[in-house]
Amino acid sequence: MTKTRVLAALIMAPTAIAAILLLPSQWLAAAAAAVFLIGLWEWLKLAGVEDTLARTTLLLLNLVLMVLVVWDRDASLFLFRVAALIGVGWWLLALLWLRFFNFGAQPDSHARALKLLAGTLAVLPAWASLVLLHASSDQGHLWLLTALAVVWAADSGAYFAGRTFGKHKLAPRISPNKTWEGLFGGLVAGLIVATAFGLGFGVADWTLVTVAQLPWLLLVTTVAVFASVLGDLFESLLKRHAGAKDSGHIIPGHGGVLDRVDGVLAALPVFAIGKEIFGL
Repeated sequence: MTKTRVLAALIMAPTAIAAILLLPSQWLAAAAAAVFLIGLWEWLKLAGVEDTLARTTLLLLNLVLMVLVVWDRDASLFLFRVAALIGVGWWLLALLWLRFFNFGAQPDSHARALKLLAGTLAVLPAWASLVLLHASSDQGHLWLLTALAVVWAADSGAYFAGRTFGKHKLAPRISPNKTWEGLFGGLVAGLIVATAFGLGFGVADWTLVTVAQLPWLLLVTTVAVFASVLGDLFESLLKRHAGAKDSGHIIPGHGGVLDRVDGVLAALPVFAIGKEIFGL
């Protein structure tokens, strides 16, 4: 299983990086929409929508929302910003949901409706934030790569720190393997990567921030890393409610697409809005 997991990662990571660096924003938006909609398909199943026709209909409605956002090219960047802000608001509410673990655990109609709405509020703003970062400037592709690299580094840092030092459980009822030590290990890894990417590894044409702006980037990174953990925990909550180990089986050794992008869904809106607020 470990070998399969590594091989899958070695395929996925270069593919994602190549798409970010080489594709124009409109094509990246289409590719990202496909990936996120697959994740939404898995989210809908975790939310209790077993019927394929019903899931397909809901998926198409979300696709229509994406098309409407990009329909008017002149208004798109504004709508992307609004969507990202909505995403940040949703994840703050999700934090409250985690506090009340049993809310929505029973498959009643009210809980299902909220979980369906939550899927849209998680996926659409993350997609909009991804496109916003990529299309924001001539260095937008580097900004998006930085945001994703921070999440990837935080996830890996949390895994290794948790395995090595983990003693204090972060949320045992939701995700028993997560620890506070892992959280802070992931934060350190994310901050190191943000610093390296922000200053461009000393490459002049890459530099995204000045030394004076670096503290703001690190502040945004800190909040984004915490948000990525929140996204991971919320997906774990959905799986616990559904009695599922993984969101799907589409990626060998990794489970479903949602299992790979859960942290990204929460981190991207935070990163995009933080970049806008601090003028990075």
